[in-house]
Amino acid sequence: MTDTTEAGTAARTSARAKGAPPAPAGTESLPPRRPRRARLLRGLTPWLFLVAPLALLLVFTYAPIVNMVAYSFTDWDGVSPELHYTGTENYTELLTRPELFEVFFVSGYYLAASALQIAAALYFATVLSFNVRFRNFFKGVLFFPYLINGVAIGFVFLYFFQDGGTLDSVLGVFGVHTDHAWLGTPESANTSLAGVSVWRYTGLNFVLFLGAIQSIPGELYEAAELDGANRWHQFRYIIAPGIKPVLSLSVILSISGSLAVFEIPYIMTGGATGTETFVIQTVKLAFQFNKTGLASAAAVVLLLIVLAVTWLQRRLVPDDRVDLV
Repeated sequence: MTDTTEAGTAARTSARAKGAPPAPAGTESLPPRRPRRARLLRGLTPWLFLVAPLALLLVFTYAPIVNMVAYSFTDWDGVSPELHYTGTENYTELLTRPELFEVFFVSGYYLAASALQIAAALYFATVLSFNVRFRNFFKGVLFFPYLINGVAIGFVFLYFFQDGGTLDSVLGVFGVHTDHAWLGTPESANTSLAGVSVWRYTGLNFVLFLGAIQSIPGELYEAAELDGANRWHQFRYIIAPGIKPVLSLSVILSISGSLAVFEIPYIMTGGATGTETFVIQTVKLAFQFNKTGLASAAAVVLLLIVLAVTWLQRRLVPDDRVDLV
């Protein structure tokens, strides 16, 4: 073994003595190059993780939308295996029958309720972002209604607003006796239902605003206090600009939600007493009157209206990033 090693050393020494070029520096430390197949698999790995969610998105979201658009050009009743192409007849019927669009006036109640809901959520989020007593308790109280199932909320408030129900009993304790039917007229019924939506969805906006406010650096508040700024000045010049993107998102969600209200009025009144919304009307067209083609056209129109409102809102109030630091 020793003789062999010495022979190899002597051979290398003689090669260098004869003027053989030395090996490039760092040649021995370079790792072996990956095969092309291994590099290809490494590049495809992230896409393999996306196969399942993309498949679910295509099957349960985009494919139904495509089918809905296709059905909107037919007279399908939702049951018969046969359907006939009718062109734009369903859309023409929607645009020429005013009663099909009158239900959008009901959305005005929920739109006003959304404005009140955003204002209340912004107020509580601002107050509870500072160091106040029992703030964690109040955070839970405000967010808890959003965790309750919408069907349960509908049944609870159905008994709350009924004649002689919880609301009348509470008013009676304070000496207020009324024979008013809270769900008996279109105005009081829609106002009551819109109030329920405020109670339920204020917690969602509250959490969004609170998270955005808490992401603002605390040094800004300290600097503002040193400059003599009060709470209103801190809200106007620090909090409001800092949560502008979240506020814009909440407005978009509120507008689209106001146009697509369904479960609370459907459970509490079934659309009676002038509380029928556009979505309730669409469901009745499809499953009560067996006009699935017309209902699909109505759903497409609602989708286009929501997209148009969202686009208009984004154009009027661009989502510019504000750098507070």
